[in-house]
Amino acid sequence: MRIAHNLFSIAILSASLIPHGLAQSTDPRSTAPVMPVNPPSSSNPPIFPPSAATPAVPAVPASPLTREDAERMALANNPRVSLSHLLALAQHQVVRQSRSAELPTLTGSLTAQDANEASRVSSGSLSASRLFTRVGGGINFSQLITDFGRTTNLVASSKLQERAQQASELATREDIVLIADQAFYNALQAQALLQVAEQTVRLRQTTQSQVSQLTQNKLRSTLDLTFANVNLSQAQLLQLDAQNNAEATMAALDEVLGLDHPVQYSLVDTTQNTPPPPPDELTLLDLAVRQRPDLQSLDLTRQSQEKFSHAQRDQMLPTLSAIGTVGASPIRADQYYVSSWDGAIAANVNIPIFNGFLYSAQAKEAKLRAQATVQQTRQLKDRIVRDVQTAWLDANNAFMRLGVTAQLLNQANESLGLAQTRYKLGLSSIVELSQAQLQQTEAEITHTNAQYQYRLTLAALKFQTGEQP
Repeated sequence: MRIAHNLFSIAILSASLIPHGLAQSTDPRSTAPVMPVNPPSSSNPPIFPPSAATPAVPAVPASPLTREDAERMALANNPRVSLSHLLALAQHQVVRQSRSAELPTLTGSLTAQDANEASRVSSGSLSASRLFTRVGGGINFSQLITDFGRTTNLVASSKLQERAQQASELATREDIVLIADQAFYNALQAQALLQVAEQTVRLRQTTQSQVSQLTQNKLRSTLDLTFANVNLSQAQLLQLDAQNNAEATMAALDEVLGLDHPVQYSLVDTTQNTPPPPPDELTLLDLAVRQRPDLQSLDLTRQSQEKFSHAQRDQMLPTLSAIGTVGASPIRADQYYVSSWDGAIAANVNIPIFNGFLYSAQAKEAKLRAQATVQQTRQLKDRIVRDVQTAWLDANNAFMRLGVTAQLLNQANESLGLAQTRYKLGLSSIVELSQAQLQQTEAEITHTNAQYQYRLTLAALKFQTGEQP
């Protein structure tokens, strides 16, 4: 009864070693083939098929890919970067549209008219009421002299909005860099876990072979061989899940890089040494408030809305403009035309008197929206402070976990070595050896996760402080 209870405990402990990310991938494109594994038995030990995780395909040389290369490819190919850049270019055209009101307007016209000579328009018009048969052409122009600041504020508002869009473009680039770093380190982590799983399979395959030989020589019971077979099968399942997760993370990396087809890459980790601990928290907070591009974009948007509210208010002021025309009528009724050409220049003042409170309502709306943006800026600043603090705590915790997991791995390796020696000398049971193998596998997985989790937290901290790519 006690032996069965120990067997059940070992099975539960082995299953708990499989990380959640390995046990079930959330990427629908992950389609790693799963081959059937021989059921464990004393006469037919499970043998892991060499081609179970990787189908037999012609070997294609993989191109090396570093984290820096991944960032450059993502910035060059990801459609989000192109989208933000096109929006910034479009906003520049809005500046030109606003500035057009300050420049003169020229229009040309040609008119041919067949009319009942000297007849008058009896309705619908108050100018040129007498009609003549004529053909003529001319040029009209108008130039705004002053509208008491409305156009100036509109141009300033458009320029600030252009700068805000450029800051948003930079924020998008930093977001893409963070996503590329996360996808790169996730792929590296998955490949490292796959190596751990493969090493575990080799170790337990060796143990299973040794126990099988001892069982055949009547030096160990069939219960020992059953334990060894169970441990090997669990290691094979771990390897299958690790292989599937590695392929899923590579597919996610291809998406970030802007690739529409799978590409074989050999990931190169250029940061072989352990990165230093994160900088001081207060320094990072000050840095984030000063250089976060999304905060700069929102602050520029606030300034733009304030300028626009002033422009809306200036609609209630008069406008002064110059207008002129010059033309000629080569075909005309001479008895009614004093000269063959015509021309005039004038100054025009438009004074708004009443339009149903339209201008005042527009000015009030723009002012309220500017005040709302002020509160949005405060809210974003508070959230940035919180995010930087959280990212710093995560990075600091991940850095401290590195030493603890390294110590745990060393102790697990020593424990496994002692357990193997005791089992060979017949001083312990297979249960003790199985527990030592499980603890060593768990320690190896935990230390591997800790190494790449620290790199991921540093990438997140870099993003939160607004460090430019």
